Amino acid sequence: MSFEIAKEYLKKYGLENNVMEFPVSSATVEEAAKAVGCKEEEIAKTLSFIVEYKPILIVVAGDCKIDNGKYKAEFHKKAKMIPFSEVENLIGHSVGGVCPFGIKEGVTVYLDDSLKRFDTIYPACGSSNSAVKLTIEELEKTSNYEKWIDVCKEI
Repeated sequence: MSFEIAKEYLKKYGLENNVMEFPVSSATVEEAAKAVGCKEEEIAKTLSFIVEYKPILIVVAGDCKIDNGKYKAEFHKKAKMIPFSEVENLIGHSVGGVCPFGIKEGVTVYLDDSLKRFDTIYPACGSSNSAVKLTIEELEKTSNYEKWIDVCKEI
């Protein structure tokens, strides 16, 4: 269901043909890169956090992780990921398929600078066996992001 919601959301932008569904899992960066046929760093993983009691999403490059110092400088608090069991309820997609498309109202989306080095990236599309091929400009347009931030470091 979450996959259909994300795909329908992308249809408003004429991007439904960029959506890919796989017979294998794409829930991790490694699995997604194999399924898509790209480098792991080109996978755009969407991480979910709680800030001021509200859910946020940060879309980051597949070869990066949150840098706690940078995160604290940006949000003025320690990074607190949403517990696995609460992600679907708060965001609208379950872990492995979290993306900024077709999410619940009130979720703020941020894009990390780690993505800017790519022309094309592959975020999930609402399920643990999907992805969507997007340019950075298409990601900006479809994600309704708040702003670009710098909160990551390479793994």
